[in-house]
Amino acid sequence: MMAGWGWGMGLGGWLWMIIGVIALVAIVWAIASAGSSRDRSAVNDAAEALRLRFARGEITEAEYQQARRLLGV
Repeated sequence: MMAGWGWGMGLGGWLWMIIGVIALVAIVWAIASAGSSRDRSAVNDAAEALRLRFARGEITEAEYQQARRLLGV
């Protein structure tokens, strides 16, 4: 004999499975977005350090422009 309306797991089982999938997607999205913001802040920190080195005269304009291209700024 089948349980519920013949769906096998019943309505409660399907509901918990959908909630679990939504929670998993939310966790993966949160981890992915946290990683990308760290990458952007690292590039911003590097660009700021580069700008300061150029302002202090530690590197030439050519070195500054090349480093900016490498950083993608």
